[in-house]
Amino acid sequence: MHCTGDWINTRYHTMKLRTKYLLFVIILHLLTLVLTYFIFQQNTIFFIASEIFIIISLIISWNLYQQLIQPLKSLMQGIDAIRDRDFNVKFLPTGKREVDELIGVYNEMIDQLRIERTSQEQQHFFLEKLIYTSPTGIIILDYDANIQQINPKALQILSIDEKDLINHSVDDLPNHFLKHIKSLKTGETKTIKLGGATTYKLQRAHFIDRGFSRDFIMIEELTAEILAAEKNVYGKVIRMMAHEVNNTIGPVNSIIQSALKTDPLWEGHHSDSLKDALQVALDRNQNLNLFMRNFADLVKLPQANKKRIDLNQLVISVSKLMEIKASEKGIKLELELAQTPFYISADEQQMEQALINIVKNAIESVEENGIVKFKIDVKSRQLIIADTGKGITAEQSEQLFTPFFSTKKDGQGIGLTLVREILINHGFEFSLNTVASCQTEFAIMFK
Repeated sequence: MHCTGDWINTRYHTMKLRTKYLLFVIILHLLTLVLTYFIFQQNTIFFIASEIFIIISLIISWNLYQQLIQPLKSLMQGIDAIRDRDFNVKFLPTGKREVDELIGVYNEMIDQLRIERTSQEQQHFFLEKLIYTSPTGIIILDYDANIQQINPKALQILSIDEKDLINHSVDDLPNHFLKHIKSLKTGETKTIKLGGATTYKLQRAHFIDRGFSRDFIMIEELTAEILAAEKNVYGKVIRMMAHEVNNTIGPVNSIIQSALKTDPLWEGHHSDSLKDALQVALDRNQNLNLFMRNFADLVKLPQANKKRIDLNQLVISVSKLMEIKASEKGIKLELELAQTPFYISADEQQMEQALINIVKNAIESVEENGIVKFKIDVKSRQLIIADTGKGITAEQSEQLFTPFFSTKKDGQGIGLTLVREILINHGFEFSLNTVASCQTEFAIMFK
């Protein structure tokens, strides 16, 4: 009996409001009908009057149902629409003040929700567009620190397919660049070099998404700004050095030459050693002048006079110029040229000088009996100069193309810097990397 009572109580509480209302009205009127039968069964007039009253009451109850329950039913449809994120369902006024106030509040709420959703969609679309077209590389991580989204600029910088990144952890990927990102902590900034030529700023930050923190990484190329500042600094230093050296060496050389040409000073054999010493000093001064001119050429590099030239012929010319130097160390020069003329727009003299410097460095990095190979990749529009030398260490890679830095004992540190300036003047991208054991590649990408 107790279980039966609980079941009835549960069923009552799970009934809808309109069902409760109708059940209450029907029971009430049935009870009234039975009572009037027993009370007025002796008086037909009162019985008929009471029945009429009950009928009128039923009609009024039904009208109340229409006025109260039906609008609520319509509002329930609105709630279902909100649950389905459909903010276009609105209701017309019924003419009943209380219900119309409720409908007014609902319609106002729907309008506000629709405006907010439209605003959020527009903001989301704008943000997605901004991320997609941003000149800064952006990598967005999910709650588990896996890569969820990456924009085209970041893909270009990393040189890796999107499918190899999405849903992967930064910690699990072998890419050298990503290893730098792995070491970044939230809020930190780091500057790195890739291929010795391109400088990037890495920054890791976070944002709150649905109450949880998510990280994102920004990759910004700083090469142009850094190169401009760097060139301004070393340009001033070189100009100052050239000025001081020329002002000193010019008069000194003039005095020495005058002394060497004055025969009375050198009469007798006892002065030969002094004359030889002065000649050595003069030669050293001439070498110092040449040294400073090399630096001055770096600062005074003219704008590229671009013309249509065949890269095949340029590579052949450079290889012939460097053939003797290579043969001295038993190094073989190999050429893998395009089968048809491969035209580029470039200053022939400047590009020849750049290629000579690149090949010279490649030859010097090979100890004995190695190979320096020229390869023109027509499909990717690249020239790759590869050597079988000892390669580049991680420490050296950070310093490549830096003015005055050289891995050679007596190097001036201007060879690769001049190459860099020439290629930048032409708008050609380039990189220098050790890609495998005994395989270092200098790649030039032509537009």
